Order: sequence, then C-alpha cells, then structure tokens
Amino acid sequence: MFDYSSTTAMIIEQAKTREDALPLRNEKCRSKFFLQSHIAPKVFLFFHGFTAGPYQFEPLGEALFQAGYNVIAPLQPGHGIAGDWNGDNPPPLAEDAQVYKQFVLEWLNQTQSLGKQLIVGGYSTGGTLAAWLAQEYPQHIEKTLLFAPYLSGMNKLVDWLVETLPFYYEWLNKDNPGNFGYEGFRIPAARIFLDMGQEILDRAKTTPATPMLIVSSASDQATNLHEHRELFESVLAYQPKSWYYCFDKQLDIPHTMMTELEGNKYLDQLLTLAKTYIESELTWTEVQETGLLN
Repeated sequence: MFDYSSTTAMIIEQAKTREDALPLRNEKCRSKFFLQSHIAPKVFLFFHGFTAGPYQFEPLGEALFQAGYNVIAPLQPGHGIAGDWNGDNPPPLAEDAQVYKQFVLEWLNQTQSLGKQLIVGGYSTGGTLAAWLAQEYPQHIEKTLLFAPYLSGMNKLVDWLVETLPFYYEWLNKDNPGNFGYEGFRIPAARIFLDMGQEILDRAKTTPATPMLIVSSASDQATNLHEHRELFESVLAYQPKSWYYCFDKQLDIPHTMMTELEGNKYLDQLLTLAKTYIESELTWTEVQETGLLN
C-alpha cells in the first residue's frame, strides 16, 4: 500500500546520501524538493541546464509549492561535483545520451505517484530531456514546460564545432554571480544534446507528445528560436492546448532566464506565464482570440 510520507522521505534521503558522497561544488547544486504534506493535485519534475544545477528551478519551484503543488528538481549525473576542473581535467559530464535518458526515466517513475497529475519541464538541455520524455511517455504526463530548450544553437558554425571537435570550452559568462555550476566542459558532453534535439524535431512531425508550453527570448544568444517555433507548430498539430511565447528583445532576457541572479530582470513575468499555462485549458486558437498573451 502506497505511503506518501515514507515515499517522500525515502526519495529525499536517497538524494542526500548520493550527493553527500560526491562531494558537491556548492550547496546550491543539491536536488531541490518542494513537497506538501500530502499527495498534491499536480507534481512537477524539472530538469536544470547543462553544467548548472537544480538552483535554476528554486524560484519556479517555490512559486508552485505556494500554489499547493509538489515540485522536484534533481541534480543530473556528472553535475555539481567539486573539483579543480579545467581543460586538462574537465568535469565528469556524461558523453552518452543513455545516461541522461535512464536518469530522467528513473525520476519519472519516482515522481509520478506524488501528484494526481504529473507535469515535466526543463530549461535549456533540461528542456531537451523533458521534450524527450514527453515524446516517449506521453501517457504518464499531463503537460510539458520547455524554457529555452536546446535543440540547436543560434550559430551554425558553433553547432558544427560541437558536432566535430573534442576540445574543452569555457563559458563566456562563467563569472556570472548566479552561476554555481561548472565554468566549462568538453564539447562531446554537449554534442549528445544537439543530436537529441534534432531527433526531437524530426519525431515531433509524426509522433504525438503532450501539450507543451515553449518559452523563448528574442535576446537568447544560445538557442535557435526558429526551431522552438518549429517544434511548437509540430506539437500543436497533435495537441491544440500547446502554447508558445517569446519575450520581446527589449526586455533583454538572456538564455539563462530561470533566475534573477543569472540575468532575468523580469522573472515574475516568466513565473506568471508558467502558472497561467498550468492552470488553463485554453487552446492556442482561444489564446490568440482572447489576446491572453498580448
């Protein structure tokens, strides 16, 4: 017989034990749990971005918890580990997509019993993982939230480099005060998400997934907005309750849109958008007719 209290306690303890043994680069990198004292109407499973950590979902997780929901944002494999990482000693990020696929599936299985409806989501490469889950297991998922999903980059030359060369790359914004993750990575560790993104785009044309909210920013220099829209149009053909929103360029919301510390000065707008979609049953046609997102 399912026992909610013991199940949530076990999930939290297992994550703590696993992360205590790493050790962690920063306490911000710990898996985040925002859990009610009972099964919630909705439970959210969120995946953070590449080289980052669950801290990216603290603001949204807290907002959804306050609304009465359960939220889990687990630390991904190879992320958040303390060490003197550099080009000669790169962080231990997986270079096999199967590692991430197994990880998100395990968390899907653990999380779905904690709410009457399961909603998955992710930011950047975490959005790629959430989109993959939505295509593979739509029968278990109510909706999917994709924030600046990494399907490919804005710069085709950079994409070519990612596909071709095995060098170490340091983030241009590595000194951002909101960055508690790694400062760089080996290119093959990112290549798997580029390949997965293309598979998702191709499959979306013929495979029904869940309803999706896809969020872009016109100031995003890391992802391809045209492909966000392409994915949206493909998903919409099967799921009319899917929405798309792109923040105006004048707001200057960067790719790192999930926290104020990482550069989003209009985080409240993103949180409101997500909560509105979660609570709404409007189709995209009805959204356009009512001007809800104008």
